[in-house]
Amino acid sequence: MSASRTHRWKAVALATAAVLAGLTTPALTATPAAATTTSYDSTYYKNAVGKSGTALKSSLHTIISNQTKLSYSALWNALKNTDQDPDNSNNVILLYSGVSRSKSLSGGSVGDWNREHVWAKSHGDFGTSTGPGTDLHHIRPADVQVNSIRGNKDFDNGGSSFTNSGGSLTDSDSFEPRDEVKGDVARMILYMAVRYEGGDGWPDLEPNDWVSNGSDPYMGRLSVLKQWNDEDPPDAFEEHRNQVVYDSYQHNRNPFIDHPEWVDAIW
Repeated sequence: MSASRTHRWKAVALATAAVLAGLTTPALTATPAAATTTSYDSTYYKNAVGKSGTALKSSLHTIISNQTKLSYSALWNALKNTDQDPDNSNNVILLYSGVSRSKSLSGGSVGDWNREHVWAKSHGDFGTSTGPGTDLHHIRPADVQVNSIRGNKDFDNGGSSFTNSGGSLTDSDSFEPRDEVKGDVARMILYMAVRYEGGDGWPDLEPNDWVSNGSDPYMGRLSVLKQWNDEDPPDAFEEHRNQVVYDSYQHNRNPFIDHPEWVDAIW
């Protein structure tokens, strides 16, 4: 059972017990992410540690903007490394479905995997030119059909299952990823909001608490993303991926994987 599922099971159990006892059912809220320390705090993050709010966001923006930028075509080979199945080096793990699929099946046909922009590129209309459109921290392998079903929808709870969903859900205006990657999605979206602030020729990307943001440079729903960050903390796969992007490709980090508590410190 995943950490998020365990959390939900415990929360439901507590609520049920309260009802049986004749008490008011408590509101179900996630426990805020615990403070962490990393080996990068005295070096990479030294100008951010101890700050909060806009000061923390500004410091992190300066830190993570110093990156090596990839071309869109270079993402194919990069993803075969960053998202490699730890149990089968010939495969990659697909983000929304959780399927392990051959690295050779990259493309645009049914049964292939392609390059999914977790921050939908139409939200800000930044396309696939070098910049946010090629930032490896939010681009992941996804099943072609599942990627099409997600489209450019904002993230929120609710919806129905679909073919090869792997536990992900969707409705007319939002998409809910499977439990095991809800926190991953939240941290990718919030990384983008810190990295792209509108000062380097790209849109100022920001989270908000809406869905159906269209072509505006916003992604929602912030309150749900914060909950997902708390419920689904970084796991070994996500942490390893962050390290590979840092060591081998962009040489910048997603700070919310290293310090998930910084999400609540900023928003």
